Amino acid sequence: MVEEEKNKEIKDSKISNGINIEDFKKVDIVVGKILSVEKVPDTDKLLKLSVDLGEETPRQIVSGISLYFSDYTILVGKKCMFIANLEPRMIRGIESQGMILAISSADDKFSLLIPNDDIPVGARAK
Repeated sequence: MVEEEKNKEIKDSKISNGINIEDFKKVDIVVGKILSVEKVPDTDKLLKLSVDLGEETPRQIVSGISLYFSDYTILVGKKCMFIANLEPRMIRGIESQGMILAISSADDKFSLLIPNDDIPVGARAK
């Protein structure tokens, strides 16, 4: 019964407004490797990530994912998918230069989008 309710909830969730393929092509989705992670002081859920996207210097990305990790240091060394071409944004006085991609469900399950091990840092989604 619980599984049926979850499936119905997923089916009943609405897809947001559609975008055309040209808009989608503008999104630069890149494999990045997390080099370091720090908790943002005086916040419950923000982490500051240093991420190698295959560029000359690492990017700083602020993300509200710390509640999903009892030990956020396990993120160091993980390769994940990132949006690289968002305009920089100040979050709690810290510049964020991208976005980590993740999925969460209505029942609070959570997953980062993680590529296969053999996909290199800097590879772009097509």
